Amino acid sequence: MLRCLRLTTAGETHGPAVVAVLEGIPAGLALAPEDIARELARRQGGHGRGGRMKIEKDVGEIFGGVRLGETLGAPVAVRIPNRDFRNWGAAMAVEAPEVDDDERLRRVYLPRPGHADLAGMLKYGRTDARDILERASARETAARVAAGAVAKRLLGEFGVRVESHVVSIGPVEASRGLPLPEDLIAVADASVVRCIDPDATIAMVDAIDAARRAGDSLGGVFEVVARGVPVGLGSHVTWETRLGGRIGGAMMSIHAMKGVEIGMGFEAARHRGSDVHDEIERDPALRGSGGYRRRRNNAGGLEGGMTTGGDIVARVAMKPLSSLRRPLDSVDTRTGEPAKAVLERSDVCAVPAAGIVGEAMMALVLADAWIEKFGGDSLAEMRSNVVSYLARLEDAG
Repeated sequence: MLRCLRLTTAGETHGPAVVAVLEGIPAGLALAPEDIARELARRQGGHGRGGRMKIEKDVGEIFGGVRLGETLGAPVAVRIPNRDFRNWGAAMAVEAPEVDDDERLRRVYLPRPGHADLAGMLKYGRTDARDILERASARETAARVAAGAVAKRLLGEFGVRVESHVVSIGPVEASRGLPLPEDLIAVADASVVRCIDPDATIAMVDAIDAARRAGDSLGGVFEVVARGVPVGLGSHVTWETRLGGRIGGAMMSIHAMKGVEIGMGFEAARHRGSDVHDEIERDPALRGSGGYRRRRNNAGGLEGGMTTGGDIVARVAMKPLSSLRRPLDSVDTRTGEPAKAVLERSDVCAVPAAGIVGEAMMALVLADAWIEKFGGDSLAEMRSNVVSYLARLEDAG
């Protein structure tokens, strides 16, 4: 997915920490711990989150790749401690146990429908689903958000912003056609479900509360918007360089995501081409798009696998979470007998938080495409390349 950047994450949900190592960021980018802490705090919010969020107060500890407030061109390494590890020392110990006690070691033999538990046990030959669920947990996304914060800082140097908001939760949808505010993050984050429609916000909260009372969970849809992206990121020449595929793959890699659409998305399949395609007109003032504009943005900022200069718009569908307070039917893998799935601490709804993870993944893909296009070992060298490219677009327009 990433061609010039490389992101590696490590750690388990109840282990000592989750870690992100991001390679490929140029030297000279101003980066402070607060840049990462701010994004991690946003990920922890939203109505419908579980008790874990009351325990963890995520703060990313930068322990590599940054000196005196600037990146060095070396891998940027961030560690996010898990405070809850203090209650899991025996179960998550590195050493082999002295006493083989299922309860003490918190072993799991009742896999949850919709989770990685059973497929992972069979694939990796493990008898304890704890070996699977600890890594399959969405806790891993904290590391992605930390890396995404770095990518956002790089893009921000060039006027690119990546934002998100919630479109629907369960059956409740925000009003269609609402204009996006200039500061989308500020308006969305002011809502407990990150929705810019006040009436829908109230209904979404009610739906989440009803699901909680029923011991159930809810999914939904969030939208990620990237603004200020110039024309020409990505490429049409090979399948793996097409930016739509790269964005789609990144979004689908997030836990519990089941669908992605760019721009008009699936709705485009129901209309004639004259109603779908974005007509082109001249606008010399638009430097980043070569002096051209689209009258609409049904394409979501992408044509032929490349950015058009318009806003990139991706909507992502999240399924209801698989760990329920009213467990579903499963099988005890020790005996083969019917049983109820294990009850693990979880959220009722995490769609608002998932939007923050979506922002991180969009930022990582765009930063990767940015580095691919403009290169540069240092921020100053990259800036020179960007200025040269924009000047060429201006001359061509």
